[in-house]
Amino acid sequence: MAELQIPADVLKIAKRLEDAGFETWCVGGAVRDNLLGLPNHDFDLTTAAPPPEVQKLFKRTIPVGIEHGTVAVLDANGQPHEVTTFRKDIQTDGRHAVVEFGVSIMDDLARRDFTINAIAYHPLRHEWRDPFQGEQDLAKKLIRSVGDPNWRFQEDYLRILRALRFSARFEFRIHPRTLEAAKANIQGLAQLSAERVRDEWFKGILTAKKLSKFVALWVDSGAKRIWLPELGAGSGEPGAVDKLPRDPVLITAYLAKDPASLLIRLKCSSKDIERGRAIGKWRDHYPDVKDPVAIRRWLSAVGEYADDLLTLPRPSGSQLQDSVAKIRAKNPPLGLKDLAVRGDDLIAAGVRAGPDVGETLARLLEEVLEDPARNTKDYLLSRV
Repeated sequence: MAELQIPADVLKIAKRLEDAGFETWCVGGAVRDNLLGLPNHDFDLTTAAPPPEVQKLFKRTIPVGIEHGTVAVLDANGQPHEVTTFRKDIQTDGRHAVVEFGVSIMDDLARRDFTINAIAYHPLRHEWRDPFQGEQDLAKKLIRSVGDPNWRFQEDYLRILRALRFSARFEFRIHPRTLEAAKANIQGLAQLSAERVRDEWFKGILTAKKLSKFVALWVDSGAKRIWLPELGAGSGEPGAVDKLPRDPVLITAYLAKDPASLLIRLKCSSKDIERGRAIGKWRDHYPDVKDPVAIRRWLSAVGEYADDLLTLPRPSGSQLQDSVAKIRAKNPPLGLKDLAVRGDDLIAAGVRAGPDVGETLARLLEEVLEDPARNTKDYLLSRV
């Protein structure tokens, strides 16, 4: 295998560890991606040094996952580089592992998920360690578990979703035994936290070469049934997602029958849930492209979610987008905040304070949406 170009800051960290007597290797996604010819300079290091020794050797560190042996070392620019102690799993419940430190690089590679992620490179000696033929699997475009796939997945069920993501990202096929084990252990996904599942689903949407294939992998493996049962039951067609922007919330909402329920299950933010709810509510209700009044009313009703809805496939195609652009160019009043009168003006004109003010403003907005020229203080107060 060829010599890798390691960033200078990573080399400095590796050299200091090696000079202190701790064997240190580059591992992980950057090694894999560089072998694939993909740009990735975010090299992780694995070392014989226990976390306290790493913290002693470097002035600026962050204990990002110290219970699992990971310390982030900050370089001169404040950029973090993860340094993890050699480890092996000695106990696991399918979600969390108890690890043992101080093992060898070979033990460390043996605990990794897939062969393509179990390749190590020594940044100073330019040596390779590839005990599970990961380079061959990269050449074969193959996702294959390290060792027994059933045991690998039972150590951490999230690895099933990682297999689907890597398959879609690199357009690799999943080895038959690995795929069979993934399907056999699919029920284990129910043990995972919603946040970990959401991160895998969203990362997959952002990185898949072809999004429809990624969705199909979730369906075929059974992962969809466990975590995303609403998927594929919405108005969205799985094949159409390939033309949409890589926006995880937009795509999830487009494909789901009840987007809000799905996003709540994945513990998304309130903002994302409301966005999904609006897409689910309005995606089948578009205005007549030739009716400016209907378009203004629609823009008023959907508010900030108009652009999301215009992004989705719809019967009117680009005609509605053109019509909306013409209307927006005139900057018409579309919400209560755009009216030429405020609540105080209505109270001064004799409207009783309380719910009557809101109801009156809503009726005035309806008149203004019908004809924007009516949005003058004199006209609106005359209507009051």
